[in-house]
Amino acid sequence: MRHAFITGSAGFIGFYLAELLLQEGWSVTGLDGLTDYYDVRLKHRRLQMLGQHKNFHSITAMLEDENAVMNSVAQAKPGVIVHLAAQAGVRYSLENPRAYIESNVLGTFNVMEAARVHGVTHLMMASTSSVYGANTRMPFHENDKADTPLTIYAASKKANEAMAHSYAHLWDIPTTMFRFFTVYGAWGRPDLALYKFVDAMLEGRPIDIYNNGDMYRDFTHVKDLVRGIRLLMDVPPVRPTCASDIMEGDSLSPVAPHRVVNIGNSDKVRLMDFIDAIEQSLGVKAIRNYMPMQPGDVPATWADTSLLQKLTNYRPQTDFRAGVDQFVTWFKSYKAELEAEDLHGLESQA
Repeated sequence: MRHAFITGSAGFIGFYLAELLLQEGWSVTGLDGLTDYYDVRLKHRRLQMLGQHKNFHSITAMLEDENAVMNSVAQAKPGVIVHLAAQAGVRYSLENPRAYIESNVLGTFNVMEAARVHGVTHLMMASTSSVYGANTRMPFHENDKADTPLTIYAASKKANEAMAHSYAHLWDIPTTMFRFFTVYGAWGRPDLALYKFVDAMLEGRPIDIYNNGDMYRDFTHVKDLVRGIRLLMDVPPVRPTCASDIMEGDSLSPVAPHRVVNIGNSDKVRLMDFIDAIEQSLGVKAIRNYMPMQPGDVPATWADTSLLQKLTNYRPQTDFRAGVDQFVTWFKSYKAELEAEDLHGLESQA
């Protein structure tokens, strides 16, 4: 039985990855801090579903707790570590930048140390399309320079990539960094655009549309994303003997078993088309509040996923309209459950 250690297992992406691996017969140890950055009930629901699998083991601990991370990995003895836990949110990084340094930099260092000490065969870590920052040439390719991050969130993830490269070089740890694009789907975070838009529209509240709607995003369905991660697990990078051994278009380091891979839908979708799809799915017109570009935002993201396809023969391609329909179905069911829960709580108090 193969064993994976996933940080952020109660999170949006970690939950889906753990579920996929468990269905394939893996043993999974998940570590999560269960922080209150968003409604913790959502995290507990995800863990409840994972807990139905006998081969899932849950640990509650913070990434910043060096001993907890080290001891958890020592006990789990995983072959693969997938580091997904992080302080997320581009806009929140403007309000609380320290949280990003503590979680994303210090916490990631603790994970890398655990991988080094316990000799994992493949360390996989989440990065973000935000590292492309002020780049304007699209689609974004892994070998493009990424030296102009626009938020501390993006800077913390770029720091992770650099830290991981040094560890891969020094300790020969096969390391894959994957850059996510705009991930969406059922069980998604309440701070993500799709969740916020659907919630507001159903309640008759306006939705904030930044840059007056002149924005484009590479919307990536979460199930496509975790399928990409799963396939990359079986393609650990190997330190090349010389630079000429690196295939064309590969981001493999010439001096370390370290690679960066985009995982996106390879489709630049206009934000207004995304909102139109939500309106059509809900049968509700949005009250549109047009606003200027927010600090740290970028007008467009678009992934070149040719490297992912070369390595895994896989290309994410869920149409965003189908993905929106699936989300809306889940959201209505989930909100109904929460409302019933709240009503039951009030009745119990009465």
